[in-house]
Amino acid sequence: MAQQNIYDNDKFFESFKGLRADEINFNDLIETPILLGMMPDLKGKRVLYVGCGMGQHAKQYSDMGALSVLGTDISEKMLGFAHENNSADNIEYMRLPFEDLEKLDGQFDVVTSSLAFDYAEDFCDVLKKINALMVPGGKLVFSTSHPISTAYDGVYDRYTRTEEGKRLYANLHNYNIEGLRKFRCCVDDYEVYHRRFSTLINNIVSAGFIIEECQESNLPEEIIEKYPDKFGGLYHHPDFIFFRCGKHPA
Repeated sequence: MAQQNIYDNDKFFESFKGLRADEINFNDLIETPILLGMMPDLKGKRVLYVGCGMGQHAKQYSDMGALSVLGTDISEKMLGFAHENNSADNIEYMRLPFEDLEKLDGQFDVVTSSLAFDYAEDFCDVLKKINALMVPGGKLVFSTSHPISTAYDGVYDRYTRTEEGKRLYANLHNYNIEGLRKFRCCVDDYEVYHRRFSTLINNIVSAGFIIEECQESNLPEEIIEKYPDKFGGLYHHPDFIFFRCGKHPA
């Protein structure tokens, strides 16, 4: 399987770091509250954080009482930031692409991932490797880009707009054609994999999980109205989708 490592691109990494430094950002206002709200009780749990990036969630899981947190990522730059800014005695970081998760030893009570599976060419295979690393009854909680969001490749405007530029509705492009999508995000030819909603569901079930909860990203209307240029698209489509899944008991 192809392995993507866009975060070690200097231009992309610096741009991404700038986006995360902004107090008003999609991750902190939208993604993080939903993801953390779906997590089980982490006290005394062994947590695997796949695609840990800069490690913000790893530190949050540590603070939530996890016995141990192992964060894996393919990007040296992201792991360097995580070591420097989000360390704790019970956190370990490891350079490992999620395509190679079978190389890990031990089993985990909780596995989580934040907006990383967009880069997985074979999502079902990654989920099967995760399932094999979990204890019976363990929980998998993850976010990924919503299929409505990835049904876009930059060829056309994301939105149909009025003459004044106001968004009328979001545009989809070849929703039923799955696979690699390229568009501009900080750099040219940013790559994600588009999957239909049914494919996400079937991959989760085929990998041996029970879906316990699903949520889609949104914000209170007052925040959208306060920052319409940044969050106005949420009136028309969710950017992220979230799942909490359970591994079948033994």
